[in-house]
Formats: sequence, structure tokens, C-alpha cells
Amino acid sequence: MTQAPPAHPAAATGSESARVAAELARLVPGGAHTYAKGPDQYPEDLAPVIARGLGAHVWDVDGREFVEYGSGLRSVTLGHAHPAVVEAVSRQVARGTNFARPALIELEAAEAFLEAVPTADMVKFAKNGSDATTAAVRLARAHTGRDLVAICRDQPFFSTDDWFIGTTPMPAGIPEAVTRLTTTFPFGDLAAAEAMLEEHRGEVAALVLEAGGAADPPAGYLQALVDLAHRHGALVVFDEMITGFRWSRHGAQGLYGVTPDLSTFGKALGNGCAVSALTGRRELMRRGGLDHDDERTFLLSTTHGAEGHALAAAIAVMEVYRREDVIGRMERLGTTLRAGVEEAVAAAGVGEHVLVRGRSSNLVFATLDEAGAPSQTYRTLFMRQLLEGGILAPSFVVSAALTDEDIERTVEVVARAAQVYRRALDDGDPSPWMGGRSVKPVFRPHA
Repeated sequence: MTQAPPAHPAAATGSESARVAAELARLVPGGAHTYAKGPDQYPEDLAPVIARGLGAHVWDVDGREFVEYGSGLRSVTLGHAHPAVVEAVSRQVARGTNFARPALIELEAAEAFLEAVPTADMVKFAKNGSDATTAAVRLARAHTGRDLVAICRDQPFFSTDDWFIGTTPMPAGIPEAVTRLTTTFPFGDLAAAEAMLEEHRGEVAALVLEAGGAADPPAGYLQALVDLAHRHGALVVFDEMITGFRWSRHGAQGLYGVTPDLSTFGKALGNGCAVSALTGRRELMRRGGLDHDDERTFLLSTTHGAEGHALAAAIAVMEVYRREDVIGRMERLGTTLRAGVEEAVAAAGVGEHVLVRGRSSNLVFATLDEAGAPSQTYRTLFMRQLLEGGILAPSFVVSAALTDEDIERTVEVVARAAQVYRRALDDGDPSPWMGGRSVKPVFRPHA
């Protein structure tokens, strides 16, 4: 059997990353504040703990440099420590960040956001996507007087709150009665959505979905879905956490020319700073305000929802997007990366086992075993080879800070990883190259 290559010294059990990761696991449940960043998502003893980042590069606590993909779970599209964002945040922090009354910057941020997303009339800011999307669900229920929410079952995540988490393989602690108030429908299948609405006629408050996914929606699907929902008295909520400022400056709704009733944004909006947004039609959003006679809806009311430095970051991000073709650059980089990776894996004879999927600005990779089935063990092998080559890639999601040289280097490392992948397939055993236990899916009932 072929022997595995030696690990980079930074991957050794005695590394500083390993020491800090162990302390994190002792003090923080799961070892990270986001499950997708947990050590179980990375090969054993090869989960670098980051010390700093600049552009598309990060350095771990051992001083090792990586080209980074999927930056901040897709939130850092301009690159780490982008000068315009750093300057705006620093300036605002010096002025104070939170007051007893709204600050001028809250108006400035609202104006900038609604200019960027002209399909909406009003906006309310928060700190994370879960709160914003849950607020959209609450608003839809208040407006329609209905309890049931329908979520797109082909999309992985909408909120940390009970109405969504109860539908996942990790429903512990969530009352079954709450879970029964959420149903599902598939993406791109209008007939199936109609069947779901007919089955629950008069019960569905909202359909919640990402407007874009691994592939563009079928022609006319999104508008037809909005029209169908309205005929059944339901609202449509677009979760634009990923698609907003990655599909287009105006979100997926701008790219596809469809106006939802409500939508939620985050991630790229702050280039890594904590800011999200609930936005939508005035007649709906105003229910969370003071200028109506309806029963009031507790929409969003968070102490830190309008922190000045986060809003300053958002304004700076939106200004960069207005001046520069950030989307076009990410699309070009992603197209080049996809072509290079596909050529490299094909040359190694694993083109049917390492697949690149998704929009060019939002690429992911799939790893398949000898039988062509999705494999966490082969994902472990592949990720280990990438990390040992200086590529931190839980996905191939690009940022605009990547350079052509970064892409070339990535493809070179992928080519070497693909050769190891081929050898493991030939041996029928990837374990010599895994370095330990397999990486795990985030949503699973037991650790």
C-alpha cells in the first residue's frame, strides 16, 4: 500500500494551532462560535487557528500563510482589512458606536442600502442573518394571520431559530409542536410548490427560499412562484444572505428581475463586520413601526443592531461596489478557477470524482468515492492535501481580493492533490492520506 506523505510541521499535534484549538474546545462548545468553522470540519490536527488576514491571504498562529477561500463563510468579498472598510470603521469608532437615540449614520446606511436594493422600500438592520430572517417570518405570520411557514428543502440554512432548526437532523431542545409549523417545498418545481400550497390551503404564511443556488432558477420560476404564493394569500421571503452582493449589487432579486415581499441580507454587506438587514415592501415593514393602526409586530429590537462602526462598514462596502465591478471580478476569478481545477482533476483521472459546482462567484466542490457516491473520507483526503499546500478551502468560494497568481497556485496544489486522490482510488483506501478521522457534516444528531 502506498504510504502517505509527511504532514507539514504546522499540522503536527504539538503545533500552536493544535494547542489553541484544544483550549477553544475546552472553553467554547464545539471549539468555534460557528459550527461550520469547527475542528470537525477539517482534517484531524490540521485545523489552523487564524491570527490575521490581509486581502485573500491569512496567517495562522504558527505563522503559516494560506490562500483562503470561503472567507468568513462567504462574508468577506472585498478581502480582509480592505482599506476603505478599515478607514470607515476606524473613523466611526472614534465618534462613538452606540447611543440612547438613533444616530445620523443609521439614516445614511438606510439610504445607501435602499439605493443598492431598489426593489425594497424600508430596511431595518440587525447583527446576524438568523434574526433578520426570523423577523421576516414573524412579520409574514402577523400580516397573514397564519402560522405555517414553507422553506425550500434544497437549501441548507435559514436561521438558528426553532422554526428552522427543528427541521434539521439536530432538533434537540425544540418542541415538536414548533417543528410542525414548518413545511417544505423543492427549488425550481412550481407544480410541487402548488401541491404543497393546496395541501395546506389557507395555512401558509410565507415561502422562504434563496432566489439562486448551485444553478440559476428555471426561466420564469421565481416570478411564477411569487404569483402563486400571492394567489394563495402567502408572502415570499428571499434569503439573500449569500446571494446579496455576490449575485449582483442589487441581490439575486435584481439579477433575476423579481421583487419578493420581504428579503434579508447580510454576510457580504459588512465585509465580515456584523451587520444584516430585513427589507421589503412598506405596507409590510411599517407593521413593525409606529405609523399604523394594526396590531404592532415586534419586528427587530436589538441593542447592537445599529452599531455605528458596522453600519460604517456597510456604507463603505456599498460604495466600493458602486465604484468598482466587484461582482464581475469575482465571476472572472471563479470562472478561471473552475476551468483550472477541472483541467487538473481531469488530467489526474479524477474528473468524475472531484466536481466543481455552483455560480462562478460561489463555487463549491464535491468529492466522490470509487462508486461515485459523496464521500467525507475523500473530502478529508482532498482538504488535507490542499491545506498542506497552503490552500485553506472548505469551498472554492472566491473573494475579489484573490489574484491571478493565487488562482494559479491553487490549481497547482489541486493538481498534486488530484494525483494523491487517484492513487487512493486505485488502492481503494483513502485512509493513509486522511491523517486520522474523517471530517463530518455540520448537521448530525450525535457528535
